[in-house]
Amino acid sequence: MFDLHGKVVLVTGATQGIGRELAFLLAGLGGVVVASGRSAEDLDGLATEAAERALPLDSVLLDVRHTPSIDAAVAEVVDRHGRIDVLVNNAGLGHAHRALDVTEADFDDMMSVNLRGLFFMSQAVARAMIPRGGGRIVNISSQGGVVGLPDAAVYCASKGGVNMLTKVLALEWAQYGINVNAIAPTFVYTPGTAPLLDGPGLRDRILEKIPLRQLGTPADVAGAVAYLSTPASRLVTGTVLMVDGGWTAQ
Repeated sequence: MFDLHGKVVLVTGATQGIGRELAFLLAGLGGVVVASGRSAEDLDGLATEAAERALPLDSVLLDVRHTPSIDAAVAEVVDRHGRIDVLVNNAGLGHAHRALDVTEADFDDMMSVNLRGLFFMSQAVARAMIPRGGGRIVNISSQGGVVGLPDAAVYCASKGGVNMLTKVLALEWAQYGINVNAIAPTFVYTPGTAPLLDGPGLRDRILEKIPLRQLGTPADVAGAVAYLSTPASRLVTGTVLMVDGGWTAQ
């Protein structure tokens, strides 16, 4: 039930952090994983590491901020592999800004990746999935789409939008055999978030809010993605799966 052999899996934002772990785990489950990112150099580095792990990994250049890039990347993956069975919308921004300091550029940049890009990525892939009988779309959201996080107004708004898009797309596309779900992690420790989470006192303040008293890891997120990408979750659609150590259960 947790098998992806023969399935073509497209992962956005796969060159670092959570996306990198997702690409490797899904390839380890037998998926034909296509990792996407904006930097050819970063994608080459990912391919080298995958080869060292003896994991097959393809890649495609993609900038989710631009719909022509989305359309070109989806067409290229379908041309190479014949279809897309699973889309993991991982690409995202997580900048923190006090609400009084947010500029129009800050707002537009966050929304263009976290919400607008995710929507048009899903639309393009759904159009490729429908003639082939369906597929899976897994959106990487955040606990910030469910509960407010200070100094993250735009980020939380974008992830709240992701959660609602997940529900609506699940309803619209169920008739085509497409399951659409989201995963909402708590703070995840990665090389990118380490400088923030290692700051004085912040880790302790966060852990006080997490009943399990643990930060998330990329592997925690990858395990949830694996579940939602395989037949094990056949009857699951339109849900937001919390991977938050109990933060939002309070």
